[in-house]
Amino acid sequence: MHNAAFAALGLDWRYFKLPVPPERFAETVRALPASGYAGANVTIPHKVAALELADDASAAARAVGAANTLTFTDSAIAADNTDAAGLLDSLGDLPRGRALVLGAGGAGRAAAWALREAGAEVMIWNRTGERAVEVARALGVEAVEEPRDVDLLVNATSVGLDPGTSEHEALEQLGLSTVDRRPSTVVDLVYREDGSTTPIAAWASHSGARVIDGLEVLVRQGALSFALWTGREAPLEVMREAARGSNPARPA
Repeated sequence: MHNAAFAALGLDWRYFKLPVPPERFAETVRALPASGYAGANVTIPHKVAALELADDASAAARAVGAANTLTFTDSAIAADNTDAAGLLDSLGDLPRGRALVLGAGGAGRAAAWALREAGAEVMIWNRTGERAVEVARALGVEAVEEPRDVDLLVNATSVGLDPGTSEHEALEQLGLSTVDRRPSTVVDLVYREDGSTTPIAAWASHSGARVIDGLEVLVRQGALSFALWTGREAPLEVMREAARGSNPARPA
């Protein structure tokens, strides 16, 4: 998606995948600026380490406690977290009412912080309740022992990633089978390589809820990273088409 965006704007840039073991992460990142890199996206398990090695960090990265985007200059490494803003961009209108985040990992923490900052009443649930309590205290939101009726639901767990997981199994694993009123908006951060519908997205669609899938959130956070690196507005539709596999210029 980034390479498609570079091509669309006539930028002679390339986006590469760099597998890096945790023990080599810091030294690898510090070597990137001198190797011609303008920045990097960071995924698990490196998001916390990315924040720790940065010379400067955005308010979002500090609040979430993790960075997914690094930007390099001659003298510094700046850390940001576009997961949070990418979620809000995918929603469009600012969230109102009650929001429930399922999952207390990095994605869940970013979602909870973003929704709280946008003015929603945020609750967080996790299969390990102690973790939900820990994150809720850090962010100033509420931890719940079981999912409740809400206006907005965000699935920030990995449930549904496995194509073999049925809708019934997913609902049982996330405690959603006992929810009386389905949310009007559901964001499922899970997306599948084959583009198939996830169980949570299917469940939400059956009730007529507005569904935002993980690829849309991915595109939105990627567009924000793109703007940080290039100083240019990202060609959102080009990135969306590339991410969904419909762009004929999509790189292999």
